[in-house]
Amino acid sequence: MFIVMWTAYQYKLKPNKEQVSTIELWLDLLRRQYNYRLGERFSWWSENRCPVNASPLIMPIPQLRNNPDYYSQKKDLVNTKDKFREYKLIHSQVLQDCIKRVKLAFERWLKADKNGHRLGKPRFKGKGRYRSFTYPQIKQNCIEGNKINLPKIGKVKLIQHRPLPEGFQIKTVTISRKVDGYYVTLSLENKWVPYFPDVEPTTENTLGIDMGLKNFLVTSQGESVPIPQYYRSSQKRLKTLQKRLSRKKKGSKRWLKAVKAVAKQHKKVADKRKDFNFKTANELLLKAEVIQYENLNIKGLAKTRLSKSINDAGWGQFLSILTVKAGNAGVKTIAVNPQNTSQDCSNCGEKVPKELNIRTHSCPHCGIVIDRDLNAAINIKNRAAGHPVLKARSCPMQWQDWEMRSPHYSVSLVWEYVTTLINL
Repeated sequence: MFIVMWTAYQYKLKPNKEQVSTIELWLDLLRRQYNYRLGERFSWWSENRCPVNASPLIMPIPQLRNNPDYYSQKKDLVNTKDKFREYKLIHSQVLQDCIKRVKLAFERWLKADKNGHRLGKPRFKGKGRYRSFTYPQIKQNCIEGNKINLPKIGKVKLIQHRPLPEGFQIKTVTISRKVDGYYVTLSLENKWVPYFPDVEPTTENTLGIDMGLKNFLVTSQGESVPIPQYYRSSQKRLKTLQKRLSRKKKGSKRWLKAVKAVAKQHKKVADKRKDFNFKTANELLLKAEVIQYENLNIKGLAKTRLSKSINDAGWGQFLSILTVKAGNAGVKTIAVNPQNTSQDCSNCGEKVPKELNIRTHSCPHCGIVIDRDLNAAINIKNRAAGHPVLKARSCPMQWQDWEMRSPHYSVSLVWEYVTTLINL
């Protein structure tokens, strides 16, 4: 049995001056087309909507016209090319993909997702805000040596730092502009990947990880990964660059140069964090068949007083990378309920309340003393594996405890012991 596997490879482009001017012209024309088609949809929506509970008594009747959907706007591209000859320079499928982006942005605003959440109203793209375009189809032999053949642009040199994986076909090609140059992203598909059956989580083949700010993560095996704090380490450099930017006249050449310097520094921080997340995820995938983590509300935590530290850690990016790479490697990931993972004792199951500044878990019931994050990681592992602590551990009241008691023990003490055995 086989499944379809998707992945993406990104390479940096080295276009010449003529190719750069062509890419910039395409981006500007596509930005104008995006704004025009989005304006068409906004115009129709504002003229044809009429809330029942807030409709005015006197209202002019708008001119009836069809809803500008994806197919009608795509069909109208012929008229656009007749009126504006420069749009003939753009590949036809790239123009159609621009219409598709308008459709997706508009529908995500009007329609709610499966959780009932809707995205914000799509905005018009300002100058320089339209940064990429996509070829929905391309030839499989488009890469020739160290160059990629892009229709109507030509053969563009690229830095192919790693070869394409065997068995994968190129489905789409996206050209994007970043602060340090141009990049090409290849969307790859393989329909002949062997199917890995679902692995049942047990205490032997599972690994629990606890995300934190003292350490980036702590595993249930006692291993910890230090947090790199790339943003905080670059704050001094960013402060210097932003001071230089504040002294420049807005819109001048020196101001644009200072803006580019600040953007490059931010990109450097983001690239370091992304590289760290990929390497950490690869190391975890070699240690277990099932990996469990807390289903944290990261967006909510990012609004607290720890927002800078949480955003610098990049928990959301790491968990998304871990989930995707685990699926490709045949490793199962499970998100568990994070409630009381650091408060419950991993040895006896009793709840031991503690403040955030207390980094050691000391249980007064069973006497165990371990690190707070390690205790949480073990609880995460037990929850995902389906083995509660009270079932996995041995009886809390051992027979040796009875020898230390008085021989004239009461009936209530015997009933306490019998009740404990029943609950197990």
